Order: sequence, then structure tokens, then C-alpha cells
Amino acid sequence: MTRWEYFTAPILTHMSQQILNNFGTDGWELVQVVPGPNPESLVGYFKRPLPDSATTTGAQG
Repeated sequence: MTRWEYFTAPILTHMSQQILNNFGTDGWELVQVVPGPNPESLVGYFKRPLPDSATTTGAQG
């Protein structure tokens, strides 16, 4: 079973492509975008699979 780690980050609208590309390069997949605390920012929710070494054999999840 795939185990995931999650991450939330602000996304500045004037730099959104660069920010999203950087997270994507690090293996993060964008799951959702919601309005941020001000008109110039959004909040992105990301996930990526945990490395095999981080999973516990036999763990229920």
C-alpha cells in the first residue's frame, strides 16, 4: 500500500508557475488550491509517496 506525506504551502500568484515547478521537481503533486489570506496568494495542498524506507512493514493505515 502506498503511504503518503502531505505538505501545505503558500503560492504567490505572480510566481505560481515557478513555485509549482520547484515543488514538482521535488516530487510533490499538487492536490488542491484554495484562496489564501490575501488576494496575492493561494494555498496549495501537496502530496508525495513516502520512500520505502519510511514505511513500516505490517503497519495498518
